[in-house]
Amino acid sequence: MQNIGPFDYIVIGGGTSGCLLANRLSADPNTSILLLEAGGKDDWIWIHIPVGYLYCIGNPRTDWCYKIEPDPGLNGRSILYARGRVLGGCSSINAMLYLRGQARDYDEWARMTGDAGWSWNGVLPLFKKSEDHWRGADDFHGARDDETVGGGHEWRVEQQRLSWEILDAFRDAALEAGIAKIDDFNRGDNAGSAKFEVNQRRGVRVSSSKAFLRPAMARRNLTVMTNAQVKRLRLQGRRVLGVEFSRGSREIFAEARRETILSAGSIGSPQILQLSGIGPGALLKKHGIPVIHDLPGVGENLQDHLQLRMAFRVKNVLTLNTMANSLWGKARMALEYALFRTGPLTMAPSQLGAFLKSDPVQPTANMEFHVQPLSLDKFGDPLHPFPAFTASICNLRPTSRGHVRIKSSDPHAHPAITLNYLSTPEDKRIAAEGLRVTRRIVTESKAMKKYAPEEFLPGPSYKSEQDLVRAAGDVGTTIFHPVGTCKMGFDSDPMSVVTPSLKVRGIERLRVIDASIMPTITSGNTNSPTVMIAERGAVLVAETRYP
Repeated sequence: MQNIGPFDYIVIGGGTSGCLLANRLSADPNTSILLLEAGGKDDWIWIHIPVGYLYCIGNPRTDWCYKIEPDPGLNGRSILYARGRVLGGCSSINAMLYLRGQARDYDEWARMTGDAGWSWNGVLPLFKKSEDHWRGADDFHGARDDETVGGGHEWRVEQQRLSWEILDAFRDAALEAGIAKIDDFNRGDNAGSAKFEVNQRRGVRVSSSKAFLRPAMARRNLTVMTNAQVKRLRLQGRRVLGVEFSRGSREIFAEARRETILSAGSIGSPQILQLSGIGPGALLKKHGIPVIHDLPGVGENLQDHLQLRMAFRVKNVLTLNTMANSLWGKARMALEYALFRTGPLTMAPSQLGAFLKSDPVQPTANMEFHVQPLSLDKFGDPLHPFPAFTASICNLRPTSRGHVRIKSSDPHAHPAITLNYLSTPEDKRIAAEGLRVTRRIVTESKAMKKYAPEEFLPGPSYKSEQDLVRAAGDVGTTIFHPVGTCKMGFDSDPMSVVTPSLKVRGIERLRVIDASIMPTITSGNTNSPTVMIAERGAVLVAETRYP
């Protein structure tokens, strides 16, 4: 086995958090950093054209192409579970939507960890630190300072560069149903409707790789290795010495003098811990892995947002279905993007959002709409040949919990990903109410009447509570927001994996810094909260003194 290093820090995973960590840690010229990414470089054109997510998700060039275990809540279905396998990770293939969640999400983290640094007041400066917001700097947003060298303000946030009449009509209909129009989802209370903001710069995707890693690549103290498949952490007792990985036919060990940092995401980080002998003892013994540290929470507490897709035929209005099924429409879209970087090729998967309560007793909005001027049977299928739009709704705070567990000691084998969607009475109730409220907005509003909407997915025949829960299982799919599998918490919580400073409990010189540390899922899309987690993680690492 070839030995390389030593490095001060080894960061495993060149995704959303790993790219930011590589930037922040390498800003100190007296440290050396190795960043390992199992995927390849982000040099494919479809990564950068926003609508290219259609070609990246489900493509092994850029996606791990996981499948979840057959899920009873989905009526026995197993679905694609996309995770980025390229520099930039999921930020290179995701929806690009910039959403922080709600202030109460982070105040709850602070309560669950005893660390006020994770409260809304604690994390807001971290969101602002990296944000380059189109509105400019204010109490809630950061903006680029062109005189700043290094530092933050790389995470560009812009308005979407197109509009759709059918989405404006849905927003008017939502207003009739009591959902106010607002202009910013990211000030701590996201209740209301607005067009989603996106991580783009003038119609081109801004990934974590582009924002954070590329500006740091010229630094001599940063080494980046792609196509590096981590096999396990090497430990001496309960102290991490470094990482064993393969690169092509080469077997390599990299030594870490200070810390090894897992940033492989909510699937990859628990998998690597388990392969290294850190995790539920019975699971490790089952697969012949010596138990270094019996840590039962590793891989547990998996949470995700299940979106319920309702689709409606419409009349008297243009939708993407019409444009994309026409040669002239395709040519027009391509020309508009080439000349102006505007139009449908700049589209995020969803353009309009709305946050609302499923019932009055909810303290804050607990459901989210993603509304799209298109329809299809399932992801990867062609658009329908008739005008239609999709209104997807999800439960922002699911009570169902799943897990990630290795199936063997082979690091190349995908782990078992079990979601247990709709496995609690509360989640079933909110799913049924989500379908009902969508119908009311679309079919009972004055604003939508002129478009004669007709529901065809799941279909108007589903009426009773039991019918609607069954329909939710038929049309439900992930929005790709897995979190929580290495959750942070108190020492007294036997299922917590990391401390509030993101150190793995019972193991020396090892942290987890990615979405897996969330004790509870945020009330919105999870990519930018992951950027914030990496910002705080970088500060915590830099503050640590080493003997």
